[in-house]
Amino acid sequence: MSTEREENVRKNAGEAAGTGSARVEEAGRGQDRLRKAVFAGVFAALTFIVFTFLSIRIPTPGGGQVSVQLGNVFVVLGALFLGGYYGGIAGALGLTIADLVDPAYIAEAPITFIIKLLLGLIVGVIAHRLGHITRESDKGKVMRWVIIASAAGLLYNVVFDPTLRYFYKILILGKPMAEVSFAINFAVTLVNAAASLVVVILLYWALRVPLRRAGLFFRL
Repeated sequence: MSTEREENVRKNAGEAAGTGSARVEEAGRGQDRLRKAVFAGVFAALTFIVFTFLSIRIPTPGGGQVSVQLGNVFVVLGALFLGGYYGGIAGALGLTIADLVDPAYIAEAPITFIIKLLLGLIVGVIAHRLGHITRESDKGKVMRWVIIASAAGLLYNVVFDPTLRYFYKILILGKPMAEVSFAINFAVTLVNAAASLVVVILLYWALRVPLRRAGLFFRL
């Protein structure tokens, strides 16, 4: 009888310990989600500020314009540090809001959101699902996957950003104007991508160690 009671006590104690452990893990995940959301807000703000105030505007035929800018840097960095979902959402929101407050870009805001969300997701999948950059200790491997993920995402942007905007402008401006603006947009986007890749690599390595030391580095 006493043996049965002891077994029940041990069983109940084990269940209680398991429940307590699950609650601790859930609380930890909740804190991680909250911190990621806060960091996503920071990346969204940085993306907005860099695009809105630190870009060089180039007029295009039909009254439009393209920008030499580094806003995509923070979309990619967000995906590298927070994962594709949080990084993509942050960058998409930052650049979409920037479009919404600028008369020259306001009509393109929905396209911007889709393009930049996909940019973040692509970088995140390659960096974390394939490269496991937040769990890898070999600096050479991390560097390689950071470059591959960033380059792949920015290459996607070089192709799809001008292309989607081209089809949009066909509807608004007509084919001749759209073709001229496409050529300009493609060239500028290519320049942006090359500069962004260099800045992303430098900033990622500049921030990785301090964030680790501060306990603000997410293992994804």
